[in-house]
This record gives sequence, structure tokens and C-alpha cells, in this order.
Amino acid sequence: MFGLDRRVVSALLWGAVGFMAFLVLVQGYALFVESLLPITQAAFVAVIVGTGAMTGAYLLEHRVAAWSARRVTGETESHGGDGKSKS
Repeated sequence: MFGLDRRVVSALLWGAVGFMAFLVLVQGYALFVESLLPITQAAFVAVIVGTGAMTGAYLLEHRVAAWSARRVTGETESHGGDGKSKS
């Protein structure tokens, strides 16, 4: 999509989700209780939240996918599959 790596596109989308979710929570709080932040400050904090979500998604997505693939195949132990506890 747009010549970008799929991992980058996914991270951008997760950033957008974090951005919008924070704004929805602020607006919901303002609707039911009182205004927590002015909209300009809320937008600034939402940019920070979206950036954090984007960075986290970019850094962790491949690890979560690899962990999930190992879990599906039954290979949950990273130190071998002998079935013995190493703790």
C-alpha cells in the first residue's frame, strides 16, 4: 500500500487507532462527567498516545507474531521441546 512495507502500514494504522481511541475516551468522559482537558491539549496528548501505539506496534508486532506461530505449532519452549521444566 503506497509503496510502504506491510509492517509500517500496520504500525501507522495502530497509531491511528490509539489516537482516535484516546480522543473518544476524553470526549466520553466530558460527556458524562466534566471536561477533563481542552480539546487542543487532548489532541496533543492523543498525538503522543498514537505515537506510542505506533512505535509499540512496530517494535513488537513481529515478536508477537512469532510467539503466536510457535504457540500454534506447539513449540512453546524456547529452550528445546523436551517437556521438562527449566525453572
